[in-house]
Amino acid sequence: MPTQSPAYPAHPDSPGGTVRFSINQETVRQLSLPELAKACAELGVGGVGLWRAPVQKYGVEATARLVRDAGLTVTSLCRGGFLTAADPAARRAALDDNRAAVDEAAGVGTDTLVLVSGGLPDGDRDLYGARERIADALAELAPYAAERGVRLAIEPLHPMFASDRCVVSTLGQALDLAERFPAEQVGVVVDTYHIWWDDRAPAQIDRAGEGGRIAAFQLADWCTPLPAGVLLGRGQLGDGSIDFRFWRDRVVAAGYNGWTEVEIFNEALWDRDGREALAETAERFRAHVL
Repeated sequence: MPTQSPAYPAHPDSPGGTVRFSINQETVRQLSLPELAKACAELGVGGVGLWRAPVQKYGVEATARLVRDAGLTVTSLCRGGFLTAADPAARRAALDDNRAAVDEAAGVGTDTLVLVSGGLPDGDRDLYGARERIADALAELAPYAAERGVRLAIEPLHPMFASDRCVVSTLGQALDLAERFPAEQVGVVVDTYHIWWDDRAPAQIDRAGEGGRIAAFQLADWCTPLPAGVLLGRGQLGDGSIDFRFWRDRVVAAGYNGWTEVEIFNEALWDRDGREALAETAERFRAHVL
């Protein structure tokens, strides 16, 4: 794991108090949208990252009113993406779905749509070709999103997800795609769960900061052994191997001053009382990030 070595020093002007906590909806998915808004208001949580399925179920306009009345800032909407299809019909369907996701992001009042780019199509082994299809799709989607005040945020996922979920595995690969487009149209997500292992990531955060590309900063811990299927292996802050203050200092030094979302997929957390889980997550944020 990276440490605060002389090669990657903490920035002296990055006080933890400037870092703002946002709860990603999936972390406490057992809470309905009204329950989540109420719990956030009671606990003093000011930001929330939303997911499309519950927003669609509750209604985009109703969700916008709910979060506005609760005094919440919607820090992101997840997710768009899955843009690697080679079949023309599947490609058209993906583009249509992503345009809908952009409209939903604008509708709930966020300027950030997180993209999980997609894995390899069945029988395909061409990672480079799949990434080029992502670039082709971004060329169509980025102007559409910009017209609606939404920036597309490419999230690299840990390489264990390259085959089925995301052929973009490193922050460098995400930036290689994003930098083909204006920074106000396409940025990247810095998610500790996916990049903590990569000794090139700190320098790539600097690169992203210089280009104004950091669209979102997300946290989850890395705990082993991973569960079957690995998707639900994100750990509560402080339970695993990640030095969150190191990454906090790095993104702040790179110029990021947005919200910090805690996004955890974990069945044990979902089995608990949702308000209790949210309160614990906020406390862990204070203990391990600030």
